[in-house]
Amino acid sequence: MMRSKGTGSGAVDRIQELILVEGLRPGEPMPTESALCERLRISRSSVREAMRTLASLDIVEVRHGHGTFVGQLSLSPLVEGLLFRARLDDGNDLRALREVVELRIAIDLSVAEQLAEIYRDSANPDLERLVEQMRELASTGRPFPEADAAFHTALFSRLDNRLLRQLAQAFWEIHTAALPLLELPPAEDILDTVDAHQAMLSALEAGDVIAYRRAVLEHYRPLGRVLDAAASAELPAG
Repeated sequence: MMRSKGTGSGAVDRIQELILVEGLRPGEPMPTESALCERLRISRSSVREAMRTLASLDIVEVRHGHGTFVGQLSLSPLVEGLLFRARLDDGNDLRALREVVELRIAIDLSVAEQLAEIYRDSANPDLERLVEQMRELASTGRPFPEADAAFHTALFSRLDNRLLRQLAQAFWEIHTAALPLLELPPAEDILDTVDAHQAMLSALEAGDVIAYRRAVLEHYRPLGRVLDAAASAELPAG
């Protein structure tokens, strides 16, 4: 039997243990506040404090009017914390965004062999449709974050490493959320990014690791040019 703890951190630990013991999965309902108080022998205020902490970590999700559910357990809170720490240490949002982009590139490059083995000699009409959707939007000057996100999520979805998939998704979400905050101008060569998505897919279907890695770098090159231009604009005149 678990020992009673009165602190908020103790309540957090015990609620997490309950989720594990009960085998609750993301999206499933949590016991009510009253039930948690009774089962864990902790106060209502401790339960509420613990739930706020767990919600901030995406371990639980509070849906007002519907109850509390097991969260999606994403890594977004971790990445948000890392991004905030970078901004706090340096005071430079642009540099923090660049570091997130560098991490995304590193992840994309690191799985080249795995993805090439998975997609070799395969046909992927769903991914092809997403590339065409991006092309249609880009050709009329419209952004395509939803299609871009769907492409990368689908591309990584067949990897066995669930933690890596979550980490890649979290960095993508933070990257996408940060771009509008910095008010960076759109890349004039955004169609190159679309072509790079197609090149990434074609390379993987051919099992060509080198071509895939080259396409990954091309995918990020337009954004890199925008970040370079923004950084230059921030430099004081000599």
